[in-house]
Amino acid sequence: MQKRKVIIDCDPGIDDSLAILLAVNSPELEILGITTCSGNVEAEMGAKNALKTLQICSSLNIPVYKGEEKPLKRDLVTAQDTHGEDGIGENFYEDVTEYKIKENGVDFIIDTLKNNKDVSIIALGPLTNIAKAIMKDKKVFDNLDEFVSMGGAFRIHGNCSPVAEFNYWVDPHAADYVYKNLSRKIHMVGLDVTRKIVLTPNIIEFINRLDKDISKYITDITRFYIDFHWEQEGIIGCVINDPLAVAYFIDRSICSGFESYVEVVEDGIAMGQSVVDEFNFYKNDNNAVVLTDVDEKKFMYMFLKRLFKGYEEIIDSVKGVI
Repeated sequence: MQKRKVIIDCDPGIDDSLAILLAVNSPELEILGITTCSGNVEAEMGAKNALKTLQICSSLNIPVYKGEEKPLKRDLVTAQDTHGEDGIGENFYEDVTEYKIKENGVDFIIDTLKNNKDVSIIALGPLTNIAKAIMKDKKVFDNLDEFVSMGGAFRIHGNCSPVAEFNYWVDPHAADYVYKNLSRKIHMVGLDVTRKIVLTPNIIEFINRLDKDISKYITDITRFYIDFHWEQEGIIGCVINDPLAVAYFIDRSICSGFESYVEVVEDGIAMGQSVVDEFNFYKNDNNAVVLTDVDEKKFMYMFLKRLFKGYEEIIDSVKGVI
């Protein structure tokens, strides 16, 4: 199997951490590096959390780069009310000290693209690092293979305003800049599909019958997230947005959608809204693939089988039950 080279740009974050677990356990991917920006938590904390997750799955050979610490123009607003003060459920794990966080995430993205013609980016947070990299060296993005962004909302309400998804709301100027300047179509894995990916109490109970180390980590970091979702949305379980972007990158049959022109509102009451020109009013070239449908069961069985290797038969036996 020929592995696909990827950079994971993220803001860990509980669901970012789950996405990293999925990516590391997917043989199709060669993760060249993880870059962090500020979003769910500040970039430094996100980088520390990425190392903690890599340690759980014995993958500290993957370098972690701290990127941009502030949005392009607006003040930073984090989501620590959602993810906990430490970003991963207020478990306050000890920092990984034997591997240092590297600096200059934006330069890492540029240098990696400059030296490779087959690298893709899976962006799981605000698009600040990507916007900064394009501003600094737009030409290197001609080498980009594919770009997947967990962000945006089309026909569904937002999760931090009536119309905006959090990642694009945190740095709307960066999101709009990337949509208007990236030389590849952006695969927009938005709330229309990610809201259907729910880690339920049944699934959590099930995984605790399997591998104790990784199941304990997942259970511990999602407890805070589950409490938040119940209090805010009345959901029993928690929506895990970011792993779907990784799964879709690996297997396109998990989601479907359509090509369209998209731009992001930078200011005002609709700040962060992803405006999808479904009916081509603007007559602009399509710059995105907007995902609208997802096979949530197919995703969940991919997620479980990859994180819990050796338990495939047991996982198959509960299809339709969890």
